[in-house]
Amino acid sequence: MKQDRRELIARTALQVLASGGARALTHRAVDTRAALPAGSTSYYFRSRTALLRACVDDLAAQDHAQLDLVAPLLAASDAETLGRVLADVLLRWLSTDRERHIARYELSLETLRRPELAEALHRSGTAIRDRVADVLAGLGANDPSGQAQWLVACLDGILFDRLVGANAGAPVDREEIAAATRRLTALVLEPA
Repeated sequence: MKQDRRELIARTALQVLASGGARALTHRAVDTRAALPAGSTSYYFRSRTALLRACVDDLAAQDHAQLDLVAPLLAASDAETLGRVLADVLLRWLSTDRERHIARYELSLETLRRPELAEALHRSGTAIRDRVADVLAGLGANDPSGQAQWLVACLDGILFDRLVGANAGAPVDREEIAAATRRLTALVLEPA
């Protein structure tokens, strides 16, 4: 299946953000990296804000696509399965999806100066947390929404620490990540 031009531009813009930071993100840089004719990016996304918004929208689409892939496992799961699935997701984010999440952190910083992006990123995060809350409700959580907020924040903290924080560059230990997600799952589902 041929990739849509808008999607290609958004994905390439995320790569530019991850490799060069927000300052490196220009229409020309995206055209060059995507091997598109000059002016292609500005044709689809006239302003820098529109290009950044395309990045936020593409991040959300990728997040939902990943959740769709693991949804069947989570629908009929227990706490142990949830912990295992979360470990697999974190490991993927720390390896094959590393660049995408570095771009997410770049976008998060950019939202401090661009309220219109902050709103879009917030909506995206809320939608993900709502889906996690549905999973937790299915597992009998007593406060699915609140526990989903906490669980996602903890997972994001692990991800941040390993990608750009104090432990960036440290080897990723599969067993350590699995133990952490098992503990988080047990805490989230612990009766009040």
